[in-house]
Amino acid sequence: MTNPLGTGAPEPAKDGTGNAATDATLSEILLVVRKRKVIIIIAVILGIAYAFYKASTQPRIYDAYGLIEIRSGSSNQYRVGGSSPLGSDSSGRIPTEVAIIQSDTLLTSVARELDLANNAEFYGLKVPLRTHHNLDDPAIRQDVLSRLGGRLQVAAVPKTDIIRISYGSLNSRLSAQIVNTVIHAYIEHTLDSRFEATQRISDWLSKQLTGLKQEVETSQEQVLDLQRRLGVLGFDAGHNQITLSLDDLTRASAAAKVARILAESRYRVLSTTAPDSIESMIDAAPGGGATGGLGALRSQVASAKAAYAQSSAFLGPNNPQSKAARAQIDELQGAIDKEQTRLVDQAKQAYIAARANEDQTSAALEGEKADAYKLRDDLVQYTLKERDFESNRTLYEGLLQRIRTASVQAGLESQEIDIVDEAKPPAYPTLTSRSSMLTLYGSIGLVFGVILAFVLESLDTGLRNIAEIESVTGLASLALIPRARKGGAETAALTPLQRNISVLANPKSQFAEAFRAMRTSLLLSTAGHPPVTILLTSATPSEGKTTISTNLACVLAQRDVRVLLIDADLRRPTVHHRFNLNGRVGLTTVLTGTATLDEAIQKLPEVPNLDILPAGPVPPFPTEMLGSQTMTDLIESLKGTYTHIVIDSPPLLSVTDGVVLARDADAVVLIVRHGKSSKHVVRRARDLLLRAGAPLVGITLNAVDLNSPEYYGYYGYYGYYGYSQYSYSGVDAESWNAKKSKKSGSEEGDS
Repeated sequence: MTNPLGTGAPEPAKDGTGNAATDATLSEILLVVRKRKVIIIIAVILGIAYAFYKASTQPRIYDAYGLIEIRSGSSNQYRVGGSSPLGSDSSGRIPTEVAIIQSDTLLTSVARELDLANNAEFYGLKVPLRTHHNLDDPAIRQDVLSRLGGRLQVAAVPKTDIIRISYGSLNSRLSAQIVNTVIHAYIEHTLDSRFEATQRISDWLSKQLTGLKQEVETSQEQVLDLQRRLGVLGFDAGHNQITLSLDDLTRASAAAKVARILAESRYRVLSTTAPDSIESMIDAAPGGGATGGLGALRSQVASAKAAYAQSSAFLGPNNPQSKAARAQIDELQGAIDKEQTRLVDQAKQAYIAARANEDQTSAALEGEKADAYKLRDDLVQYTLKERDFESNRTLYEGLLQRIRTASVQAGLESQEIDIVDEAKPPAYPTLTSRSSMLTLYGSIGLVFGVILAFVLESLDTGLRNIAEIESVTGLASLALIPRARKGGAETAALTPLQRNISVLANPKSQFAEAFRAMRTSLLLSTAGHPPVTILLTSATPSEGKTTISTNLACVLAQRDVRVLLIDADLRRPTVHHRFNLNGRVGLTTVLTGTATLDEAIQKLPEVPNLDILPAGPVPPFPTEMLGSQTMTDLIESLKGTYTHIVIDSPPLLSVTDGVVLARDADAVVLIVRHGKSSKHVVRRARDLLLRAGAPLVGITLNAVDLNSPEYYGYYGYYGYYGYSQYSYSGVDAESWNAKKSKKSGSEEGDS
């Protein structure tokens, strides 16, 4: 790990498990939370306040509910046939029935019956509506259906054939009325839908009956006409072989036609019916057959689903037993699909066979007719007409009876819904508890506050701690200069110099201790020997260069060595004001030759080892003067006289004076003000110095608030560390005992 007073940035120690990185991350998170705790507290308070508002203003919703049962096979004893209706396993149809109840068609009928579009209570209003709304208007219909569907709750009761229908509104009577209307509308819809399915069959058969009825009437007229013309009683038709053959073929043709019509109707019905309704349509269609195999498969699917649900509930869906039950359900469902397809294909094949049989029988009959016409045209014609009449009449009566039977069965199959509980107006509203809302919105406020705190922290480009500065610059921190406080009871007793130089006024304060730590860091910053020429600069103005330069020069002079402080800020000189000196003669007069060095250097009685070289009059071209060879020669000559030369320079990003002076310095210190300097500005200043070849030894963080969370306990350790280094460097250790003294109540404010 790099020495914190060296030239490299310190790195946290890491073990094989990465615990150091984890601890650093957790500590950073805690620091962010503590630093932004006001935002988090405000967010939580706002969440709690909003929870109180929501709890006090939440509407008083009255929830009414009703229960209906989807029964299976309750009317089988009244059925004309013996087969079971489609959907005898009602539990498999529960989701479908729930979707039907929530459909727009059903809700529209409910809204129309109750005239909800003009019901003020439905909209939550206390006064009647001013205008009449027409439900046929698409916008009004969409609004009514959205409100009705959003508040209507339809769900199946687990492990039962019962559906629970509930509705919540501001009026208890309206809630119960809507639920009951939905139930009755659903029952009526179920009756109508099944009746309409059978009615479609009846309509198609009725078209066939109309033609048959006309054929019966025509055949009857022709038979009567032939009877009158031929006198049928004079013929011995019973012993005529041709007549007997014609009789057989006529009956066979009629039977083939009937079979073809029944097969065609059965095939058309099954091919246009939904898969779930095939079984009932087979029973209702003419020529329907038994579907016991399909019903048995559906029963097995229901049993398998029940077993799967039970195993999933107790063993989980990934349990082998649950997977086996799921596979059995898929296999049975495939068998049902295959059986349904087989029934449709069987109906199609039966229709094709019946049509072929009809065609063949008709062809044979026509051939026999041709032969009969040659022999006994009149008698055969009479016989055919009589048989046509009988066959048409038989077919007509048979199809008519079948239609009546299908209508009766449709009515019986529809009676599969029972009302278990009708909805009644609730006595009390349903309200969300205040504690639940406080917990919910308080938690939301906490989460939002934490997120906002980290967002603000990520957007904050200011440098507020040593870790950030070292990460941005890649340089070591030389010292943390705490924020000095003005005022105090002892201020009036101080000299003007002590009021401006805090290390002289309060030598045992944390402020003075920080400069001693900075002195030690500077003495150890260069290898071989301590630096002689020390340049202090910053990226932008008002970061405290002059304050640090003046105090550092005083602290360096306390080592019983000669120190010179040069005010090289020729644009805005302030050093002579800090020491209450005359600024008419200084660096500019020496460089221009109007005054000698001895005339420009001023001494301080309070600090015998410290000499001051003020800036002097402000020149027209400061950069050219500071970058001249005369300035370089001046610094070289001063190195032989003074142990340390501290130079106060202008900001780097404002003017180039600091970059010019940095080339002649042994050590350059970059001053960064806590909370003011941004990452981009400090990085730019560092790059300027490095490109100029300046010996940049580190940074100093100025105006630090030691009460900030990231600096809790920092200075106690720092003082101890500096004390050991100070003793090692051969400096008087007594000055480092100041860390044990109390902080002074009167410290100078930073410039």
